[in-house]
Amino acid sequence: MALIKRLDKNRLLIPKSYKKGMLTNAVIYADHKLEALIEHSAIEQIANVASLRGIEGNALAMPDIHTGYGFPIGGVAAFNTDTGIISPGGVGYDINCGVRLLKTNLKKSEISKKIKELINKLYRNVPLGLGCESNIKLSRKDEERIVTHGARWAIENNFGNEKDLERIESNGVLKGANTSIISEKAYKRGKNQQGTLGSGNHFIEIQYTDEIFDEAIAKKLGIFKGQIMVMIHTGSRGFGHQICSDFLETMKKASKKYDIYLADNQLASAPFKSPEGQAYFAAMKGAANYAWSNRQILTHLTIKSFSNIFSVSPASLNMELIYDVAHNIAKLENHKINGKIKELIVHRKGATRAFAPHHSELPEIYKETGQPVIIPGDMGRCSYLLSGTSKAMNDTFGSACHGAGRVMSRHAARRHGRGRSIEAEMEKIGIIVKAATKNALSEEMSDAYKDINNVIEIISNSGISNKVAKFKPLAVIKG
Repeated sequence: MALIKRLDKNRLLIPKSYKKGMLTNAVIYADHKLEALIEHSAIEQIANVASLRGIEGNALAMPDIHTGYGFPIGGVAAFNTDTGIISPGGVGYDINCGVRLLKTNLKKSEISKKIKELINKLYRNVPLGLGCESNIKLSRKDEERIVTHGARWAIENNFGNEKDLERIESNGVLKGANTSIISEKAYKRGKNQQGTLGSGNHFIEIQYTDEIFDEAIAKKLGIFKGQIMVMIHTGSRGFGHQICSDFLETMKKASKKYDIYLADNQLASAPFKSPEGQAYFAAMKGAANYAWSNRQILTHLTIKSFSNIFSVSPASLNMELIYDVAHNIAKLENHKINGKIKELIVHRKGATRAFAPHHSELPEIYKETGQPVIIPGDMGRCSYLLSGTSKAMNDTFGSACHGAGRVMSRHAARRHGRGRSIEAEMEKIGIIVKAATKNALSEEMSDAYKDINNVIEIISNSGISNKVAKFKPLAVIKG
């Protein structure tokens, strides 16, 4: 068995001779410090991804890599649309889990006396926790329009305005979603979950700009030091989870039908252009659109909460969306492989798109800067905004990491937090936290995650995204 090698101080190479069945190399972005934190099972998972039919270029793992279902979280892989596959394991259960960043015209000094009142208001206004439901009652017609129109449905129903769409990846909708192939169980689970945060690592965080690295881009985006920002992280809720569950069964059968070699049964796949592959892709798009609509409604609830607490109009707060990125998704994209442009189906599971300046898919407002790359850390440290680069286009299919990455399972984190008051510990360092359950805080403590600062240095030093600004938390609500 070939050994894992170090390519440079920021990357590891798993050669295709590492294990039987690999069709290409795998590359992990990690320095010596983070290398020591990578689980063996996650290494095996990215090597297994490299064995999937029709893979183009390297299988990739970002520095937040940890063990997931099929693909590791932090995994990126691209497949030829003619000869390759599509795999639900490469997207995940929470389809289009993603994050959006809002700016305000408020300064840290202006909200210090009202921060507790503000976070309490958000906690009351935003449904959160496992299985939470909203008071937005959807008809089947509404549900189907969300599936096909994404964030536009939310805007048509007065949750935001038209200009928000330009600041959402893919303008908040993937075209080609098919309402008829989504199960009744998925529709039932999603019916009362539009405008809900959910559980796990989902959050709404009030932050302030602590440091600016690129003054020119920050100025163009309207970001200044000490500014109050808001980050929202959630996905497609039970709707997307059910779609993934439904199609995993379909894909298990398809893998046998099309004689697809699987190093791990969790990588169950179908040829991209097969009926099964196209059905999953159309349903996945519907779940992605559901998630973009969901985050749009949560933005509306957040702005409303700020407006109520400060007794001013939303316009006076100048609360605006900077960008919204997906980090669990498969998308059709064109990339250069061995000097030729090819259409690929790019799987990003716990990875964020990081397109370079002047890319055709970027909105006009970001043509010069490159795509905003939003990377949250844990609730006790900080988060980052970066911008995409041409090196990312060449090396990672225009991708970067999506967060810090866990170093403890949820069970281990609960055990580690036993007898501690995470809420009191956080307040001691100036951060107010509220969660649906005590366990949620233990599961999301800083100890459970890699240091986001280390992760970002690898991304930055590798040249696949450039640092723009760093944000520190003031108050957080967790599902």
